Amino acid sequence: MVFSQDWSGIPVPHSAGVGKEWQLQDNVSDDFNYNAPAANKGATFLNKWDDWYHNAWSGPGLTTWARNHSLVEGGELKLIASRYLTNRVNAGVMHSNNKVVYPVYVEIRAKIMNSVLANGAWMLSTDDTQEIDFMEGYGATWSGSQSSDQSWFAQRMHMSHHVFIRDPFQDWQPNEFDNVSPGNPSPNPTWITRNDGMGNINWKDDYHRYGVYWQDPTHLYYYIDGVLVAEREGMDQIDPVYYTNTVNPGDTSNDTRTGLNKSMDILFSVEDQDWRSNMVPALTPTNTEFANTDDHTLRVDWIRVYKPENTASVDDWFTNNLKVFPNPFNDVVRLVTDVQLNKVSIYRIDGTELFSSEEIDTSGNVISTKNLSSGIYILKVESNEGRLAFKKIIKN
Repeated sequence: MVFSQDWSGIPVPHSAGVGKEWQLQDNVSDDFNYNAPAANKGATFLNKWDDWYHNAWSGPGLTTWARNHSLVEGGELKLIASRYLTNRVNAGVMHSNNKVVYPVYVEIRAKIMNSVLANGAWMLSTDDTQEIDFMEGYGATWSGSQSSDQSWFAQRMHMSHHVFIRDPFQDWQPNEFDNVSPGNPSPNPTWITRNDGMGNINWKDDYHRYGVYWQDPTHLYYYIDGVLVAEREGMDQIDPVYYTNTVNPGDTSNDTRTGLNKSMDILFSVEDQDWRSNMVPALTPTNTEFANTDDHTLRVDWIRVYKPENTASVDDWFTNNLKVFPNPFNDVVRLVTDVQLNKVSIYRIDGTELFSSEEIDTSGNVISTKNLSSGIYILKVESNEGRLAFKKIIKN
């Protein structure tokens, strides 16, 4: 069964690419329209999820993860946090039974806690060396127990990635805040704000969609509510410290970097992270705050996962016999073929359509590209019989 009704009609905000369309990956998508009690979640849940971390680790900082702190009810997944012993925290965590790997688009609709605890939706390789965080939120605007204004965190959603060396432990992630200096916002922040015209919103106040398109080992595109909010492009934005080297990780004189190339589990988690609980005074919920369970519940309405799949039937004979010249070219490019043409389109490498011409004149297939900047493009040609051909073209 394909669980699709909850996101029906909501388009994937990133292009699938030329000649491709998004195909739902049912084994890691879930609308949570079933019941899975905390103590006995049942086959529907367990076919896709394990209510634990993806290895034996019991949690960071003051966290002790607990299987009975996650459940599905009321059409949503809930991860709950509560006081454990004197100063520790029990919290829910889970991971997918199936892995994902690029190219893949992953998106959830979720409402984070009204709490200083961390709420996470992320992907992590089995060996814990590559990580993509597409939702990391801290909901409380004010922690009365600490008399500490938490508005900065409550109004920012962290979307980033990590590359690690496990021994000795080293961790790198981009760290570009939403404002490098007053009036000079970062073009690719890792802490995302959104303004509703009356000031920055607090992410805890409503459900939002958080997604990432992991296009390949060196390209990540982050989305909130269908809007592109940050991107990482190129090896030097993914791994400038050479931690993904296949030989001698961290050695900058030896470039064998792979980027984010490993298959990953999808995880949801609630954490009392030590970088906050180690503060003086500790930034952790009080017993009184924990008494409000609703404030300490992460709610996930659905998760959907797509891969771009080929849908067009490409005619190899047509592709091989279609002549494009000159290539590289300046302002015009000419097409020569014995096949009657119907439509010509030009796309950027990322799949964005830039030019389309219907009902091509078969006597002189000349295309003007004066409005295109220099670069590499994909030319898509369709015949009257429905044949397809693709050519890489280069404008000087």
